[in-house]
Amino acid sequence: MSSQPVKIEVKDLSIHYGNTPALEEVSLEVREHEIFGIIGPANAGKTSFLKAINRMDVFTTGMNVAGDIRFGDIDVHKADNIYALRKRIGVVFPLPVGLPMTIYDNVALAPRLSGITNKGDLDVIVERCLSRAALWDEVGDRLNSLGSLLSGGQQQRLTIARALSQNPEVLMLDEFSIAVDPVTTMRIEDVLKELKSEMTIILVTNLVQQARRLADRTAFFLEGRCVEIGDTEAMFNGEVQHQKTLDYIEGKFG
Repeated sequence: MSSQPVKIEVKDLSIHYGNTPALEEVSLEVREHEIFGIIGPANAGKTSFLKAINRMDVFTTGMNVAGDIRFGDIDVHKADNIYALRKRIGVVFPLPVGLPMTIYDNVALAPRLSGITNKGDLDVIVERCLSRAALWDEVGDRLNSLGSLLSGGQQQRLTIARALSQNPEVLMLDEFSIAVDPVTTMRIEDVLKELKSEMTIILVTNLVQQARRLADRTAFFLEGRCVEIGDTEAMFNGEVQHQKTLDYIEGKFG
């Protein structure tokens, strides 16, 4: 994995909401075709980190970002077209938000906005994305039903399918398990393992064992700082640089 090219490079990233710091001088690299886990307690800055990469500061009142984020050869905070950038970096947040439209239209929206209008092409995209999100077998016969009527776990997978419909190079997930039952969580985890061959995945999770199951490398965030980054299995075997990391992994605080 260490031989993979760098996909996202972050240097001295700091984030404030008004005068309140959320993240201080975080520097790290995310590599192509890896699942990069981020763990840490509440208010560690994990979600703010994802928002900065996806340029959600533009839509978040009072969010101020300093430092450098490079996505390939693009300086994220100098990107000419934020919407084009966000198309390449998909994000799924903790609570699923189904758009007020059919299951089909939820997934077809982004392709339509990008200029795809042929129904046959859209049908292929919708089936592929729902299949990749482990949802096709459950909803393939009712695509014209409202997405908002699906169960919480199904809506979360619909949100993933919607993100995949943009063919992102990076998929970021922020504690996707919160509204999902354990069986569905494991199904989504299997999907993520398969998707790693096609894209880079950043996984923020409050379930440390989920990071152990999925992540190639893991970063531990605490009080707005990145305490350390390491090979996931090595970290969970006690090979850490800071006692706080081990204490968190062992559930001594959180």
